Amino acid sequence: MSDKDKEAGGQKQESVVAIAQAEGCLQAVEVRRDAARFEVLWTQTGKDKQADWVQFARDCGLATGPVDPTVGDGRKSVVAGFSSAGVVFNRIEVPAAALGETESIVRLQAESRLPLSADQMELVWRSGHATNGQMPVTMAAARTEHLQAFIENVRGITPAKIMLDCEGIVKAWRSLFGGDDKIAVVISAAADNCQICLVEDGALVNAVVLDMGTEGFSAGRVETEATERFVRDVGSVLEMFGYGDSGELPIVVLSDGGDAIKTMVAALESAGLNARAVMPDIGQMVEDGGLDADGVYDYRLPIGLGLAALEASGDELNIFERLYRPFEKVGEKSLLSSVKRAVVIAGAMLVVLLVVSYAVDRAKPGAIDKAIAKALAEKDFSDTGMKELMNRQGLRKAIAAQRPDMLGLIKLVNDIAQSGIKLQEIDFKMGQFASISGESPGQDQVYKFEKDLNANKYIKDAKIQSQSHDAKSKKYKFSIEFRYKNFSDKKARR
Repeated sequence: MSDKDKEAGGQKQESVVAIAQAEGCLQAVEVRRDAARFEVLWTQTGKDKQADWVQFARDCGLATGPVDPTVGDGRKSVVAGFSSAGVVFNRIEVPAAALGETESIVRLQAESRLPLSADQMELVWRSGHATNGQMPVTMAAARTEHLQAFIENVRGITPAKIMLDCEGIVKAWRSLFGGDDKIAVVISAAADNCQICLVEDGALVNAVVLDMGTEGFSAGRVETEATERFVRDVGSVLEMFGYGDSGELPIVVLSDGGDAIKTMVAALESAGLNARAVMPDIGQMVEDGGLDADGVYDYRLPIGLGLAALEASGDELNIFERLYRPFEKVGEKSLLSSVKRAVVIAGAMLVVLLVVSYAVDRAKPGAIDKAIAKALAEKDFSDTGMKELMNRQGLRKAIAAQRPDMLGLIKLVNDIAQSGIKLQEIDFKMGQFASISGESPGQDQVYKFEKDLNANKYIKDAKIQSQSHDAKSKKYKFSIEFRYKNFSDKKARR
């Protein structure tokens, strides 16, 4: 990078420097948006395997060290990219009518799905567009200590934002590779890994990193051990995304036009998948920007992060929100709260007009180990990355099997309740009877509700505990207890 380029970058307005780890090196770009187009002011790549972010920033001519937020020192705004390899994504649906209770529902679901307790994980979520009364919600979670370690690595460059690198890949696809709002799987392949992103309505929904890249395709042959493993691994990821049986789902592979990417795409096509390669469109850039199509491809990750930072809409999956404040002193605890930050799940919360109090213990380690072993035994995964992926999936299934699905219980009871019955509270603890209370227009409806509960295959021993007439409302208030699946058995208490 020339001094002239840096001076030019310093004179531009509304620019951002994005730094990320890509292809085993730290990469940096400065991007500036110019109306409908954008401009890359300069680029720089660090030494192979370089991990010192502060030294790399100095090599780029950027100021480092502590920042006094009350003094403007002319520093460029920096965004740092965090690898999504250590992030667990989940997709749930919540009733669109329960928009005000979405946070409570997300927290409730996270407790039953995450591999660690809530106080060891950071959680962030983003809601999608509601259809047919249901609203999709994307959850992302990562281990707190891993995020804190990354913060220490980048604290010296004082990034204004720390973003998931997969968000940068999605933005690059949309801005440089002809991406649209339709559902698609986007694959960004490096030499030794592949980032696979599920995108809906232009936003990231899920992401997985495979530790297999273009190096295994240098021979250009479609039918090799490497290509077979790649196709199998991609198929497993699609299944995890919920599209395992769909050959119509578009799979877009970001391409530099090289033979390795062409072989990847051909291998996917030979397996019946709807795959295609896409090249960068430099027409989206300011003319004479100094970066050709090959350069855009090489720097696609930091360019995408930079553009995402410039055009931030406020709904990013900011998994660092609770842990990192740009001008916060080391060890200082922020008093600001966020509706989307991870906290220890409350014991009682409002969910779709129901007060749910519950206590859920962690799954037995033995059950988790067995589930992981079973997941790994189903296929001979020689790929370390896929083993990690399957570990993750087996762990989720084991935890889900050992914990009651509270939203499922709520839906079940609501479906059984006939018109006129209004449920007010559900109380459930592992190893105990579930208890529900509400009101009814008459006694006959209460007795029928009890009978209908007992007729359900997941419920037994339902019995009315109390019933009284409210003279003011002219309703009958009642409470009913019952056993729910095997979670009410004393052996379920841990």
